[in-house]
Amino acid sequence: MRIAICDDDPREQEQFEEALRGWDPTRNAEKYLDGASLLEAAARRPYFDIVFLDIYMPGENGIDIAKALREISPETGIAFVTTSVEHAVDAFSLQALHYLVKPVTTEGVVEAFRRLTGLRLRQKARVSFTVGSDRYTVFLDQICLLENDNHAVNISLSDGRRLKVWMSFRELEQKLDGSFLKINRGIVVNMDYIVQMGTDTCTLQNGNRLPIAVRQRAAIRAAYDNYVFDRLSRRKDFDGG
Repeated sequence: MRIAICDDDPREQEQFEEALRGWDPTRNAEKYLDGASLLEAAARRPYFDIVFLDIYMPGENGIDIAKALREISPETGIAFVTTSVEHAVDAFSLQALHYLVKPVTTEGVVEAFRRLTGLRLRQKARVSFTVGSDRYTVFLDQICLLENDNHAVNISLSDGRRLKVWMSFRELEQKLDGSFLKINRGIVVNMDYIVQMGTDTCTLQNGNRLPIAVRQRAAIRAAYDNYVFDRLSRRKDFDGG
């Protein structure tokens, strides 16, 4: 397992390693003082399994580094480490595993790895369907959006592909998990890809703006807020909280 800590303060790196050894004395972390060196190492295979990333570093923004890391290795788990909760919502939009407030503790590390295990299990959840003469199998977490199209369903994937599947919308809905939310008749979104839930529209990471059903707006907003809260505070709102 490749584990990395990116923090400009060597003392913080040492503290993290102590917390890591408190979880598993056999584990070691690769240490980086800046985002550039982290991203260079991230391009080597096997990719990092998990990166603990400081948000505040001189001349760098951890959120931007995380976005670049996502481009290199989408399956790498990211846990933000910081002294402030200011960027918690940004962390969620990047599907961060956890948001640890310094000083990092063994309990916080344990929770991050527990969530990494959950992510790996979810990545194994998949759905298969036929497009023309081709058979496709995709992970649920690759699906951003499903839109009903008469007797077919248009599926938008995280890599930009769009697939038209000739099956009933209801049948495909039944294959989804709790990360998906129906926001209008014939429109289901993966909440992990929502960047803004407005009053009457929902905006996804790819820029799609989708209408929200008028009569269900309150219920839809509540369902999304509950999902965000659950992701940010399962068992612990923040490390030590």
